[in-house]
Parts: sequence; structure tokens; C-alpha cells
Amino acid sequence: LSLFPGGLDCSISFVSHVLGKVCIHGRQKEILGILVPQLAELTKSDCIWQRICWRLLECVPDRWMEAVVLGFVQRAPGADVLSRLLGNLVVKNKKAQFVVTQKMLLLQYGHTTVVLQNLLGYLSLDSLRRALLLTVLQELLETWGSSSAVKHSPPEQQLYISKAILICLSHLKEPEIESCRQELLTSMMEGVKCHLDSSLPQLRRLGMVVAESISSKINTQGPVLTFEYEDDDETRELKSLLVQTPPLCVVPSLPNDDRSEKADAAEPLAPESNKKSQTAAPVVPEEESDAELDSDDDLVPYDMSEDKELKVKAPVYIRDCIEVLTGSEDVDRWEATVKALESLVRRNPAATREVSVELAKILLHLEEKTCIEGFVELRQRAQVAVLTTDPIPVSKYLTSQFYSLNYSLRQRMDILDVLVLAAQELSCPRIHGKTKHSDAQKPRVQLLPGSDSSKDWRTIVDERIKSKTRRFATGQCHVELPSGPNEFNSVAGHFFFPLIQHFDRPLTTFDLLGEDHLVLGRLVHTLAVLMYLAVNTVAVTAMGKALLEFVWTLRFHTDSYVRQGLLSCVSSLLLSVPAQLLLTDMAEELLETQSWLGDVVEKDPNGDCRRLALQNLLLMENLKKKLEAVPS
Repeated sequence: LSLFPGGLDCSISFVSHVLGKVCIHGRQKEILGILVPQLAELTKSDCIWQRICWRLLECVPDRWMEAVVLGFVQRAPGADVLSRLLGNLVVKNKKAQFVVTQKMLLLQYGHTTVVLQNLLGYLSLDSLRRALLLTVLQELLETWGSSSAVKHSPPEQQLYISKAILICLSHLKEPEIESCRQELLTSMMEGVKCHLDSSLPQLRRLGMVVAESISSKINTQGPVLTFEYEDDDETRELKSLLVQTPPLCVVPSLPNDDRSEKADAAEPLAPESNKKSQTAAPVVPEEESDAELDSDDDLVPYDMSEDKELKVKAPVYIRDCIEVLTGSEDVDRWEATVKALESLVRRNPAATREVSVELAKILLHLEEKTCIEGFVELRQRAQVAVLTTDPIPVSKYLTSQFYSLNYSLRQRMDILDVLVLAAQELSCPRIHGKTKHSDAQKPRVQLLPGSDSSKDWRTIVDERIKSKTRRFATGQCHVELPSGPNEFNSVAGHFFFPLIQHFDRPLTTFDLLGEDHLVLGRLVHTLAVLMYLAVNTVAVTAMGKALLEFVWTLRFHTDSYVRQGLLSCVSSLLLSVPAQLLLTDMAEELLETQSWLGDVVEKDPNGDCRRLALQNLLLMENLKKKLEAVPS
């Protein structure tokens, strides 16, 4: 390629065939790792080399075009370099156009953000290719706004498509936005609805970010769409893609820019406070400065340093708490009652049992009157305390209300959360009437050094014996684990069976098998937790049979969050039900479940579902080996 006879036409189709064949046979990295940097350097200032490079790629046969184009896009250091290397190949060659505008954007999702920026930047750098950029944006928005794609494609692909949409938006000019404003608005409304309907928080957040970005592009003068969500690295990266950073070589440097750069370089020498005041001073209008002179700044404020906040005494009896929560207009007393209710319930179990169902009803419908820090947690802890104090009647009430009319989805999910937390507390051993939690939740009391009087007598005796005992070898110290009766044993059925009974009966405002799949996903995960906590209980076998039938009914659900919950149910069942009972009572069901798990591992689009299905298959294999190892 380096020597060409002057004035003679040369054919490089043979070199194109060699390049294509090398790339398709797996040596793409080796040849393009050397060729692309060399061509990028040669085409920088020589238009003859640009024409040679274009001709080199145009002569590659269609059957090898994908491997060559993909390699150039991945290894080009920037969109401008890619434009020099490819030229208008995507306009002239249909195969290259399909690879760039369809396969790399809609059928694949493993490319990096830099590759996406190079690819879409390449489409935006020429007037002939900008039409393809608008077509690509429309197809991306159709996929992003498709409810079927949101349900059946993995979250990684949704993130990839969202990045591509934001990069396309960053390259659009004002006339192009004006020409497709209505299409953008329609696509935004359809897409944000599909994403907000999803059960996965990541997809809901993706929909919010992309909708905000589209709204900011099409409504530059008016109000824009805003959502409330928690910013993380992913959302910050997505928002940064909307701001296009042009190459430094394209931006002309003016003398004024040089002066401002020098001034900016010298500015950090001044104190930061002075810098802020200098930048803020010109912004203040003269009218405001005159108004400040007439303000009341000369008035001396009262000295309130010694003032003490008046503390409202919380109620002492459970019935007083009910009166305050239902009818009191005293906001301070209401707030004190909410804060003290949990401890009051736990200290007075007998009084709580008399009004447990009434108190559970009040707490379920309780709304925040004032801005209390942690109100939702305080209410939830009080509900858990009531439920653990009187499990059977309260669980009957809560499970019956889960399928009742006139409840919001938030209240139904609150019921599920309370049932799970109460089941966890009941299944933990209690010592002296207090639940023994993990070390992370255990209150730690620090004693003053040398204060032996505050220690337990047994601890003192043990320490004296230990100090006078001579040991020649010490093994690993064994800590005695807390033990006690499993209080969840007698009430597991009351928590579990009412929840699993009526899931297929739609109500006027509640349809678990329809649009309320978010609550269905929470219900399935709740059943999995309750099944896991029911290990070694009397009802565990009956619960396992019912749960396996429930899983089998919903195994083909379209929502990935629901499928994850179903696979978690299978894991809980395998861990909780004794292996002997699994094989004697549920042998046929387990064989069918094993076949279904194999299909999930091979065909499910969601990575978490595939991982959970593989874990369940390994669990089944381990149980089979254990039973084979036991002598008959």
C-alpha cells in the first residue's frame, strides 16, 4: 500500500479480501490493532490516503463486512477519526448500514459507552449520515417505549439503549428537534409509562432519567418534566451523556479566550470567599441592594440560648394511645404517642392483647399528621410489636385486609413487610422475654473498668476459675448460641395460607395477575421468606406443597421480578422441607420443577433468574447425593 506508480489506477480489492478473511477468522484484534492506528495517522492530513482507506473498506465482501466494520468502530480513538476511516460507507453499503444502525445498537448491548459515542458521533458528522442518525433515534425510542421489550429484555440492554438515546439527543440540532418534537413527546410518554410500570427499581429510574432528558430537549423555553429519585453513579453517567463535549481541535481559540484562561489560572491565588463575592456581586440588581438598606437588620434578636423545649408526656396506657391516635387534635401529644407506642406495647402484652386487632387497624390506616423523622419506620415497628404480641388474631386481620377493597398498593405492601418482620422476630429465640437478635443489632453496654459489682455472679466465678486453672493446650473457644422455643411454629400457617389462597381473584381496584404485578412480586418474595422461616415447623410440608403448586401456576409470568421471587420460593422449599418428605410427598412435582429450571437456565433473558435457577438445580443435586449417601 505504500508505493503507487504515478498517474496509474491501482486495485486494492485483493487487500480488502485478505483483510475481511483475516477478521472473520478471529484475527481481527491482531491486524486491526496495527492497521487502524497507521491509517488514522496517514489519513489525518492526506486526502489520497482517505480515498484509499474508503476504497479498502468498500471492496470488502458483504459476508465479511460485519467483522471489519465492528473492528474499526471498536478501535477508532474518536468519532472524527472513524469518520475519516469509514467515510460514507454506511450510506453506500447496505450491510455496513445494517451493522452500524441495527445490529450494534438494537441487537447487541455489550459495547462500551465510548464505542457508542464514537458510533453515533460518526453518524452526526456528515449531512448525508445525519438522516440515519434521526432514523436510529426513532428506532431506539420505539424499542425503549415497547412494553414487551421492557418486560422481556435484560436490564443491561435497557441501560445500553438508554445511553444510545441520550447520546443521539446530544447530537441533535435545534431545527432537527423542531421537526420531530411531536414524535419525541409521544415516544417519551409511552416509554416512561412502560418503565414506571416495571417492578425493577433500576428500570423505573432509567425511565425517569431518559424522560427528563427528552423533556429538557424539547421544552427549552417552558417547564420540563422532573422526577424524584436517588442519584447514583449510573444516573450521573446517563445525565453526562446528554452534554456533548466537542473535540478540542474543532473549537477555535480566540484572543479573548486566551485572556480569560490566563485570568482563570491566576484566580485560585485569591481566597475562595473573595472569588465567590466577585462572581456574585454583579448578579444582584440595584433595586435589591436598595431594599437591603431599608431592611430590619438593625433590630436586636432576643436571647433564646437558655430556652428549653417543653416535652409532652407520652401516654402510659394502651387505650390512651388509641384515643390519641384516633381523635386527639394535640399534635405534640400525637407525635409523642407514635414515638412511644412500640415500647409501650412490648411492656404491656396483656393490655395489648385486649385491643390488638383494633390497634393493628389504627396503625394500618395511620397517616402522618406532622413531619416526624422516621415516621414510616416508627409505625412499622409498632405494627410488628402488636403482631408479635398477639400473632393469631392480628395475622388473621392483616391477611384478610390484604385482599380487601379500598386499600392502596402501598398499604398492601406494608402488610407484607410487617408479616415478614414479625415472622423473623418470632422465629428467633427469646431470652428472658427479649428477642435475641444478631450481634449487629444487640445493644452493647459498656461497664466501667474495675466495677465487678455490676457483673453477674456466674461471670465472676468463671473468671476466678479461669485465672487459677493451668491449661497445657487450648482449643477453639465455643460460644454458646441462644436457644429457645420457635414461636413461629404454632402460627406459621396463619401467616402463610391466607396469603396464598386468593391471589387469582381480581378485585375492582386490585388485580395481582394483571397490572398490579409489582405487588404480586412482593407477595411471592414474602411467601419465600415465610417458607424459609418455617423450617422445622409442623406445617412446613403442607406449606411446601401449596407453595410448589403456586410456583407452577405462575412459572411463565412475564415480569422478571415475579420470576425471581418464584425461584426464591423453590430455594426456600428445598432448604426448609426435609429431604425425605420432598422425595416421598413431592417427587413428581420436583421432577417437573427440575425440567422447568433447566429451561430457565438456558432461555430466561434475565441474568438473576438464570443464576437462581442454577442454584436450585445445584441444591437438588446436593439433596440427591445426601440421600444416596445415607444407608438404607
